[in-house]
Amino acid sequence: MRVRVLFFGMLKDLAGRSSDVVELPDKAVVRDLLDHYSTEVPRMREALASIAVAVNQEYAGPELVLKADDEVGMLPPVSGGSEGETPSGQPAGRRRYASIVREIIDTAGALARIKHGEDGAAVVFEGVVRNQTRGRRTLYLDYEAYEEMALAEMEKLAEQALKQFAVRDVALVHRLGRLEIGEASVLIVVASAHRAAAFDACRWLIDTLKRTVPIWKKEYFEDGAVWADGEAFPEDVRRGNS
Repeated sequence: MRVRVLFFGMLKDLAGRSSDVVELPDKAVVRDLLDHYSTEVPRMREALASIAVAVNQEYAGPELVLKADDEVGMLPPVSGGSEGETPSGQPAGRRRYASIVREIIDTAGALARIKHGEDGAAVVFEGVVRNQTRGRRTLYLDYEAYEEMALAEMEKLAEQALKQFAVRDVALVHRLGRLEIGEASVLIVVASAHRAAAFDACRWLIDTLKRTVPIWKKEYFEDGAVWADGEAFPEDVRRGNS
């Protein structure tokens, strides 16, 4: 059977391509695919020990049985909703909390849209591009995503936060493409009757997004460029139980 494989972040560089088509035996599992690349692309071997795998845009464990024409995303550790046109990958006609954009994030507009008269707190977090990383001067960043899956995972986080923290509303926005120093890469807005719940939900949302949503950044310095190191995926994500 044939499956389509997508590489993201540093895995694109190691594989030398962004996608591949692989022939596997019937009833092959995810682990068999990883073993294939460990053998066929030896320089990927070390990286494969820390990646997560998505099958048809859902996190999958190593024993998941693959089917013909599955889309398999190979995801390295990840880097650390708005109005308007429906973003790609999001169905129209449903309540949306998350969006992915390629233009400057409109923080003031997002805050104005989310606040209601019954809110006693509106907490805003912006992740901003800084001018240095570990002593190296940063020129700019470039973000990429497994876009449809990233949107779906952001929506899941929003819905979980609404239930877990009993806040009234949330908005999550992430920007892709080239970002200059001082520009916002991610925005979290939480509206709630009480500040404690809003702060807790906002902190949980950004921390979890940075660990589990398939978005990566490449840092460009005066002396070269590297994919940013990410935290290891949580164990439940790597088992496919997110």
